[in-house]
Amino acid sequence: MTRRLMEGSEAMAEAAIAAGCRFFAGYPMTPFTELLEHFAAKLPDEGGTCVNAESELEAVGMAWGACATGFRAATGSTGQGLSLMQESLSEMTRAELPLVVFNMSRGQSDYFQATRGGGHGDYRHLVLAPIDVTEAIEHVQTAFHLAEKWRNPVLIYGDYLLAHTAEAVEVAPLELDQLPETDWAVDGTRSGTGNPRNVNSIGMIPGIKGIDPETFWKRLQAKHDAIAESEARFESESTEDAEVLVVAFGSMARFARHVVRELRGEGIRVGYFRPVTLWPFPSDALRAAAEGVQRVAVLEQNAGQMIDDVRLSVLGAAPVSAIGGISSDEAGFGVGPLLDVDRIRGRVEAALETGGGER
Repeated sequence: MTRRLMEGSEAMAEAAIAAGCRFFAGYPMTPFTELLEHFAAKLPDEGGTCVNAESELEAVGMAWGACATGFRAATGSTGQGLSLMQESLSEMTRAELPLVVFNMSRGQSDYFQATRGGGHGDYRHLVLAPIDVTEAIEHVQTAFHLAEKWRNPVLIYGDYLLAHTAEAVEVAPLELDQLPETDWAVDGTRSGTGNPRNVNSIGMIPGIKGIDPETFWKRLQAKHDAIAESEARFESESTEDAEVLVVAFGSMARFARHVVRELRGEGIRVGYFRPVTLWPFPSDALRAAAEGVQRVAVLEQNAGQMIDDVRLSVLGAAPVSAIGGISSDEAGFGVGPLLDVDRIRGRVEAALETGGGER
């Protein structure tokens, strides 16, 4: 393999194909459109299928069908399109289908949607938020692996910057643990009578009359508890003696990390923490990183969403304040003035100078 200069959208499509994705469906909406275009160009050469669906509703339905047969399948959109998919996404989670979903968001205002969802019932999605194109290649392949490992949808949280940033990268298959057999897949290898397979969201078992949804859903609850215990991921730097801890995710974290390294080089005691998984949120790790700090400063490109999880993690041990905010361009793509190292440095320095504050 050789390194090539690729935009994030192309690199993520190639990473998905390297992971075995052979079906993709979506409806164009920038910055998701570019990802769809690359799947359309590349999947047929690998024996796969990409469908430009009539809408996001059809796209998620097609992906649902492909997933149920055991194909590695994916769909996606921006946050607006994913809003239309929420009913299917919640049903697919409770039907235990390993779908991978891309949210090429317009900024970071979809954090609540990604981590809380807008569907019905008790369900959770794993959410990976790559910091750059190199990590996105890894995360996409990891997403397919985790989806099958847990039989649960996994969402990749990207944005306009990630989709359009070009980096010299190598798309190489990851060495991952062996997965269980897909003996649940409705792939036509069994007849409709005698010993059929059934994928559903209410606990129906072939050959048994009646249903027991409560027992089924409690088993799913136990599975999500196990995911929360074992799959939380994070990155941290310079937290041992930090006076202020800067918390950021995704593309914003790339700017935050640079600022923290720059300030550290000048002898200023500031630390950095990034949740790599937005769910499960790495609460224990953040609580440990924030021990002894004077303030936790949350940098996110929205009106304040991840800050709720930060406060729940810190549990009042230190003041938590927002140093981000809504920042967008005229098109609403999220490429706003906050994406600036000097501006972010100024806000971190202001947090260093501020004592006390709201907890």
